[in-house]
Amino acid sequence: MRVLITGITGFAGSHLADILLERGDVELHGMERWRSKTDNIDHIKSKIVMHECDLRDASSIRKVLELSRPDRIFHLAAQSFVPTSWSAPAESLTTNIIGQLNIFEAVRHLGVNPWIQIAGSSEEYGMVYPDEIPIKESNPLRPLSPYAVSKVGQDLLAYQYHQSFKLNVVRTRGFNHTGPRRGNVFVESNFAQQIARIERGVQEPVIKVGNLKAKRDYTDVRDMVRAYWLALEKGEPGEVYNICSGTAFPIESVLQKLLGMSTVKVRVEQDPARMRPSDVELLQGDNGKFVARTGWKPQIGFDKTLRDLLEYWRERIGAYADRV
Repeated sequence: MRVLITGITGFAGSHLADILLERGDVELHGMERWRSKTDNIDHIKSKIVMHECDLRDASSIRKVLELSRPDRIFHLAAQSFVPTSWSAPAESLTTNIIGQLNIFEAVRHLGVNPWIQIAGSSEEYGMVYPDEIPIKESNPLRPLSPYAVSKVGQDLLAYQYHQSFKLNVVRTRGFNHTGPRRGNVFVESNFAQQIARIERGVQEPVIKVGNLKAKRDYTDVRDMVRAYWLALEKGEPGEVYNICSGTAFPIESVLQKLLGMSTVKVRVEQDPARMRPSDVELLQGDNGKFVARTGWKPQIGFDKTLRDLLEYWRERIGAYADRV
């Protein structure tokens, strides 16, 4: 089976590549931009057919699909950081919506119909009211950031192309997922990085934070990418599925869990630069539809996820400190 992962050098993409290569029955293709960092896949890159490509360039996408002729596409590439979407809204919308459009049009031009997973986001739900918790797929979409708007655009574009052209598209709305390799711009990973830096003595014992009151539904990335695979194995074309644990943690408790895994004594300070113009206060999902369809369930507990994340940053900070 030929599989193409867009965003293969990223956080989720690299973990998905790991599990697909373990199967032994996949010819794996990946897309990368010329300036992509490949640290996340350096250990497996020799086993992947890599294609240089920019999602925003339609001819570039078409060439990759002509060369790879994938049976399945996991579309994970995106501008995925909410704060960046406030400072660069046009780029977020262009990369995420037009990039996906280019994939769909390339598929149609080539006359093929691979199964395509579209990685949406719980941020699409945005303003959720207390009586709407836990969030089902039928909940209204009230996005609160340019990033969230871009993901709604991807979501609805995928639905439209399935309805109009019968593309084999399965939409997933992944709630927060984390673990090793998570970028340091994301809150729990940033906390872990700061703790690792403090432990190494390269940062003062002060942790900078944003909104600690928000609550998020976390899943381990390794469980998340298993779900992505199952979405195309057992999901119904045109449908949308929440992927989540069903349990929400206040960001403050995430910080306390990480601090409990360390012996450092720190002071916590709020950083105004880390606050958003509008924030989603509570995201807690209902995974019943996806579980009933696929049998998927999270297997990795949140404490192990955070411990593995902290160990990842300890190794990286340690390796950097040893070099200098």
